[in-house]
Amino acid sequence: MSDEAPNLSLDEADPVVARVDGTLIRRSDVTREATAQSAETGEPVPEMGSEDFDRILDELVDQRLLALEARRRGLHQSEIARRRLALAEERILANVLVETAVDEAVPEETIQRIYEEQIRLIPLGEEVRARHILVQTEDEAVAIKDLIDQGRDFAELAVALSEDQATRLEGGDLGYFSRQGILPAFGAVAFATPEGAVSEPFRTEFGWHLLTVVDRRRQPPPSLEALRPNITRFYTFDQIEALIDGLRTNAVIERPDLSLTLAPEGEDGALDMSGDEATAGAEENLNADQPG
Repeated sequence: MSDEAPNLSLDEADPVVARVDGTLIRRSDVTREATAQSAETGEPVPEMGSEDFDRILDELVDQRLLALEARRRGLHQSEIARRRLALAEERILANVLVETAVDEAVPEETIQRIYEEQIRLIPLGEEVRARHILVQTEDEAVAIKDLIDQGRDFAELAVALSEDQATRLEGGDLGYFSRQGILPAFGAVAFATPEGAVSEPFRTEFGWHLLTVVDRRRQPPPSLEALRPNITRFYTFDQIEALIDGLRTNAVIERPDLSLTLAPEGEDGALDMSGDEATAGAEENLNADQPG
């Protein structure tokens, strides 16, 4: 059997997510807009089907409706529209060139190597996996602790007695968490409890707890995909700067002296009406406004 990836059609690789008066909006259009917005907000790019994805899709639908109406009115043929479209085209082509240069400058092998170097430098702490039982009173917690000491299964008691609806049916399983990722009072007990042991009852703002530590592990490093944007951005900065410097060196760039255009009247040969000439000019204007 061949290991090659199947050839996907355009609609399979980049599905249509909306049709507006016969025009298409594809998933990549939403992803591109989401990427631009995330660069400003710091939010992750949303997955297709999420609320944020649908919100951005609605924005693109509205934008498409406005653009189609502008064309129906012939506004795209106006001089101001032509200038703005030309600037937009330049911006898009520049971005495409930069993206292409980035893809060529940073092969996957380089990203993988830099990632491995980075994760060796990241300080990683400890994580604990624990189960807990939540009740409202200390007496209830003490009674449940007695049952556990008598040999009752912690997970079964969590299903039967815990008031934490989010974890009760999972036997009170909280999964793995770091000391910084949990309530301080809870973290203090969890990280002080030996693996396999059950804590004494303790109180938080939610009620009284018992917990047992199921496992301990070293905190896993961030994934390659989580670090990829930073790796790409920092590694390609010099390449992009060199590309622009090379283009500037080989281009003919002429810039007029704006100081002449912006100079106040009276400088560099501009009209300077002062004294008697200014008075005479004002009188001529006043006389011109008089009837007959």
